[in-house]
Order: sequence, then C-alpha cells, then structure tokens
Amino acid sequence: MTLHIPANEMRQSQDRKRVTLPLAPSLEQRRLQMYLALLLLDGVAIMGGFGTASWLYLGNFLEPASLLHSQVMLPIYWTVALSLQVYTLQALRRPNFARGRATLSLISAETVLLFVGFATKSTEEFSRVSAMLGLALSLALLLWVRALVRPLTRARCGEAAVNTLLIDDGGVALRIPHAFHIDAREHHLAPDLGDPHMMDRLGLYMLNMDRVMVSCPPDRRTSWALVFKSANVSGEIVDPEVRTLGVIGARRERDYGALIVASGPLGLRARAVKRALDMTLAGGAVLALAPVLLLVALLIKLEDRGPIFFVQKRTGRGNRFFPIFKFRSMRVEKLDATGNRSASKDDDRITRIGRFIRRTSIDELPQLFNVLRGEMSISWACHRPA
Repeated sequence: MTLHIPANEMRQSQDRKRVTLPLAPSLEQRRLQMYLALLLLDGVAIMGGFGTASWLYLGNFLEPASLLHSQVMLPIYWTVALSLQVYTLQALRRPNFARGRATLSLISAETVLLFVGFATKSTEEFSRVSAMLGLALSLALLLWVRALVRPLTRARCGEAAVNTLLIDDGGVALRIPHAFHIDAREHHLAPDLGDPHMMDRLGLYMLNMDRVMVSCPPDRRTSWALVFKSANVSGEIVDPEVRTLGVIGARRERDYGALIVASGPLGLRARAVKRALDMTLAGGAVLALAPVLLLVALLIKLEDRGPIFFVQKRTGRGNRFFPIFKFRSMRVEKLDATGNRSASKDDDRITRIGRFIRRTSIDELPQLFNVLRGEMSISWACHRPA
C-alpha cells in the first residue's frame, strides 16, 4: 500500500506557515531494539534447546556437560551470525533469509565446536545423543523465535521496516508499496538551493526517512541531485532507462560516467572452484555411468551400423558455437543437425533404441564429455540449436 499525503491534510504550526513534520518517526532505534531482542532470544533458544535435550535424555536440565556445550557454543554462534548478517535489516524484512542464515550460523558454530573438541580430545566429555538432540531443539527454537518476532517487527517498524518517501515532481508515474507519496507541486516543493526556506522544508519532509526517491523530468535531475547531496539522506532519482537497459550498477571515472549492464565472467577464484566442481561431478558421473554409456553405444551401433553420437552446433560462452554431443536417436539418412524440425511423439525418423533413450533422457548423457572438455558447465540451462 502507498501512503498518499495530500497537502490540504497537513497541519500547520501556529507561529510559522509550514507543515508540521516529520511524516514518520525514526525507525533506526526501533530496528536496533529488534536486533538486540533477536540476539538475546537466540541465546535463550540455544541454552534452552540444549537444556531441554539434557533433561529429556539425561534427566537433568542443568547437566554440566550439556550446559558447558551450550555456553561455549553461544559466543561462536553470535560471532558467525553477525558475520552472516543475521541481525540486519535484510533479516527483518525477509523471513526466509533470516531463517536460512540462522540455520547456517548454528550449523557452522557446531562444526567449529566439534573441530575444536576433536583437536583438544574433549569430545568424549559430551553425550553425542544429547548434543545432536540439543542441536535439533535449538534450531527449532531459533526458527520459532523468528516466527514470533516477525509480527512484533511489523508492529514496531511497519511492514517494510524502513521509511521511504517518494516525491512526484512531474516524472514517470511510480508506486512503491508501504511508502509515503507526495506531489511536489501540490506541496509547493522545488529543488531550489538558493532558497534556504525551501531547503528547510525539504529537510523536514526528508527527516527520519531511510530512503528518498524523486521522479522528475531530466532537466531537473541535477537540481535534485544537489539537494540530496546536502540533505544527509539516501537519495535516488528515478530513471526509466535503468530498467530498460537492465542496469546493474554504475561507474564514475575522471572524465565520464557509465552504466554497467553486464558483469562479465566470474572471478579467477570462482572460476577455479566452479571448474573443479564440474570436473568432479562430471568425472564421477562418467565413471559411475560407464556401463550404461557403453551398453547404449553398443545398441546404437548394432541397430544400423551408423555413428554413435549426434553432434550439433549450440551457442555457448561468449555467444560462440561449440559442438554438443548426444547419443544418436534418429536414422542416419534423416538426421537434422540444424534443428529445423522438432521431433514429435510418432516421428518416423527415430530409431527403436532412440525412442527409449529420448524418453528416459539417456541421449543427453554424452554432454558430460562437453563438461569435461570445458565447453559446458553443470547447470539447469538448456542449450538451444544454433
């Protein structure tokens, strides 16, 4: 929902003819309160989870070994959680993100604790059943805490947990859910740096706003940009071209500015990790499926003495062609290397073994060799005929 603020509904002060502002209270302290509440409740959840597990399995809620386990684990969890942004605005606004990061933090903390325990030969002091049960109960409580805090967050900080102001100054029409929307002309607002009273009014409108957006014609963008630079707010100017071009960022050099529309390939480290993963998965799959690959190749060869593989051009990295391998499922004289005709259910071009391998997708298995050759990568993408 967008909150429209008509000018005739704004109250004026008795001593000065200006609207009584700000439009909304500051949410910074309220968000900080929610972060602290989550941090403390996480501590209670972990201590309570291990204590309950100890009571269920050992009959003692404060069993020393389980208590020590949770006490040592808690600061590790908090450290990991802080680094994984468990107590951030994103976690308040996105429940799935919050649950996922809390789960990852708990598992990471337990992994670190087990490694330290193994290195110091102190794991024998803990009951493994109690520890695993405590971990499961702690995770359940962590997730329950986030479900419990979510309505409290909405009540304290609003649905979006941020104050957003959208100023319409004659630009493209825009609606932002849970934002304050005002018409600049109706409220007599203008980006006039030479008028201190106007700057004062603009500052009051922007007070306590986490994000201010302006939709205006191109000839007024420079003026609004200068206002934002002096207003101590996170200011944004709406530009339809950003969406049209699919802009993902911007770069400013000494003599020019540029819009980034493509990020290029992964970095060297990421490419190395991805390649290692591809080689491991594809190589392991080829070894595991070797009997199936050999049997299918033999059946294709015996049926009509034709080639085993069907090779077709596909578009790959950098929009360049590469040869993709598949088990041949069509008769040699009716092969369609260009993909001009799609195969149908009763296609007369398909061989007997071809019907089976197409129905089971076994004909796609030779693409593992493309992965090993570095022409493809393990993904859900489907390459289309060139």
